Amino acid sequence: MTTPETDDGSSIVPQPVAQPLTRAAIFLVVAINAGASSRGVVRSLCADLPALLRAVGFRDIEANLSCVMGFGSDAWDKLFGSPRPAGLHPFREIQAGPRHAVSTPGDLLFHIRAKRMDLCFELAMQIMTRLGDAVSPVDEVQGFRYFDDRDLLGFVDGTENPSGQVAVDAVLVGPEDAAFAGSSYVIVQKYLHDLTAWNALSTEAQEHIVGRTKLSDIELDDSIKPTSAHNALTTIVEDGKEIKILRDNMPFGRAAEGEFGTYFIGYARSPRTIEQMLVNMFVGRPPGNYDRLLDFSRAVTGNLFFVPSLTFLENVGDDESAAAAAPAAESIAAPARTEMPVRDGSLNIGSLKGDPSHE
Repeated sequence: MTTPETDDGSSIVPQPVAQPLTRAAIFLVVAINAGASSRGVVRSLCADLPALLRAVGFRDIEANLSCVMGFGSDAWDKLFGSPRPAGLHPFREIQAGPRHAVSTPGDLLFHIRAKRMDLCFELAMQIMTRLGDAVSPVDEVQGFRYFDDRDLLGFVDGTENPSGQVAVDAVLVGPEDAAFAGSSYVIVQKYLHDLTAWNALSTEAQEHIVGRTKLSDIELDDSIKPTSAHNALTTIVEDGKEIKILRDNMPFGRAAEGEFGTYFIGYARSPRTIEQMLVNMFVGRPPGNYDRLLDFSRAVTGNLFFVPSLTFLENVGDDESAAAAAPAAESIAAPARTEMPVRDGSLNIGSLKGDPSHE
């Protein structure tokens, strides 16, 4: 495996953004409380997270426990200051008629994955114990795999995810922001579905909204697929080339309360393409030709986070001066290609194809 290198020749190790398929996940979003002590606790966790992960994951190595830690725009300024990642900014709210991509609070994201939910839960508990009063919870979702990788709308998802080196090129920052090579961006949204209304549609009507057949998961031919189909609006092509992202969506729900949803999580080397996909979905391409899935699904959260490399995290100190020096330690020579294990699954609401141009 080749990786980007620092000026001293040491390798830049990415966080485990591209991971094999798992059966369980926890999406944990928290806000950092005011005060230097709170910031110090968070910085201390940055360097200690790999050891914490190893301690919990060692209980069942084959369960493939992993954790990705991301930082919101305001949190980055409070914790690290300059230099800033080139594409980091607050999540951009979109509203078009009744369709609303909301922007909600959140300083830190922990994306925890494993084949066993108990390991995910244990790591989430250990992280929150370490953070203590330094943070306040914003949102926590426990996701699960549903039969043959279907979402709660009944459609298979994950067929458009890139794999191998294509996935690595899609999600890891390269020479376009050399100081942060080996890092990534992630956008998350929690969607709630009106399953009663959705299930009242015919299968054919559902297939025309999604753009794929429901049973066999075959993409509809362009001659019959509407231009408003979900997979049509979320395909981004630049200079004749489709730009990819990596999705790791999961269903979630509370059956007794009638809550049925999809947690969209999309990784990319720049947030621009996912943002364009969301504009296409909510506003339309052209305007008014919007994603009809949004007649049955609504976004109730929305955040953009930056995922620095694992090398960056391990060099963060628990005091202000050490944190300020950490980005400088990641001065990058020309990045090489990076091999990472990749999973192929995700779910339709966020089955957003693409990623910004990185030519």
